[in-house]
Amino acid sequence: MPKFFYRAKKGPAEIIEGHIDAETEYTAISKLAQLGCYPIKIEKENSVLSEKGFYPSFFAGRVALRDMAIFTHQLSDLLGSGVTMLKALGVLSEQTENRYLKAVIENVMTEVKDGATLSSALSKHPKVFSRLFTSMVHAGEVGGMLEDVLKRLAGFYEKEEDVRGKIQTAMAYPILVSCIGVLTVFVLLSFVVPKLTTIFLEFGQALPLPTRILIQVSDFFAQFWWLILLFATLFIFLLTRINKTSEGKFRFDSLILSIPAVGEFLKKVEISRFTKSLATLLDNGVPILQALEVVSEALNNEVLKRELMRIRAEIGGGASFSGAISSSRNFPLFVKNMISIGEEGGTLEDALHKVSGSYERDSDRLVKIMTSLIEPLMILSMGVVVGFIVIAMLLPIFQINLMVR
Repeated sequence: MPKFFYRAKKGPAEIIEGHIDAETEYTAISKLAQLGCYPIKIEKENSVLSEKGFYPSFFAGRVALRDMAIFTHQLSDLLGSGVTMLKALGVLSEQTENRYLKAVIENVMTEVKDGATLSSALSKHPKVFSRLFTSMVHAGEVGGMLEDVLKRLAGFYEKEEDVRGKIQTAMAYPILVSCIGVLTVFVLLSFVVPKLTTIFLEFGQALPLPTRILIQVSDFFAQFWWLILLFATLFIFLLTRINKTSEGKFRFDSLILSIPAVGEFLKKVEISRFTKSLATLLDNGVPILQALEVVSEALNNEVLKRELMRIRAEIGGGASFSGAISSSRNFPLFVKNMISIGEEGGTLEDALHKVSGSYERDSDRLVKIMTSLIEPLMILSMGVVVGFIVIAMLLPIFQINLMVR
């Protein structure tokens, strides 16, 4: 049901603000009148958010992990210093540079002012505050340890940013080399080689095999370069569309996990994220069924996400966590054994934290290995391609020089 923001008079001098659920603006006015309020201003919630610089259709999800870590840390510090929730949110709203996050905080502050809990207000913005975030905040509110929960969340976001930064750093150089190399080869084959080929053909001599191969490839690029670009664009577009469907993403993620080194690395990253998130939720008193549902939504890999939902369903049917995960082919034996030991000893959260730490270290090691291998391989590959083009172009010149002598 749509929500409307209102400003109304209640009595001769009192002016109140808030939100009310109604099908239409007229219905909202009628509800306010029944409460004895005279509306001064009433607007649909989306309109109010747009005035504050909140543009869901374009800026949704454009809050960096760094911004979330800072927001969570500062909120925890302010609440720990005895500042009220409304005052803390107001301070954070004023000093937040991200316009989208600023507008979201202002909206959350309005919800809290109207009597909503912090977790309830945060849940209205799922593209900024994940279910993992709101579930932990709710657990912190119920258990009276909101400041501690927020500190854990801040540490969680900082670790996520660290892992993502390492992956981006590892892939930045290979991607840059690949793009420059592909562009260089494309320009050479499409525009440079055809002009040199015309000169060679004027001599009327039989050309070496490498040169003939290069000329054939170059002719194809020169005539159909636009078709190659069209197919590349179409491929990326279709891949993006397929990835937006559950079944398409499942097949794509299955393919990625089957790649030897890359699949192992991504699986370790996802398992580390899963175990850390689950341990954090269980530490804060969230029931395991709810925790597994929340964690599965936070995973990026559709294969592991479906596996977790299957495990959750089995636990809901009466199975133990270790028993449900034992039949999984996607979780390594180490994870299964640690969960079994932790469950038997009543220290499941500690066991999950140990698994997370172990896989984080393994991920860091794999990043370093992959970086050290990818860089020379990329340089070698591009060197072979460019070297072939250069040799194929020089061979006719050497042949002509020999004939002249």
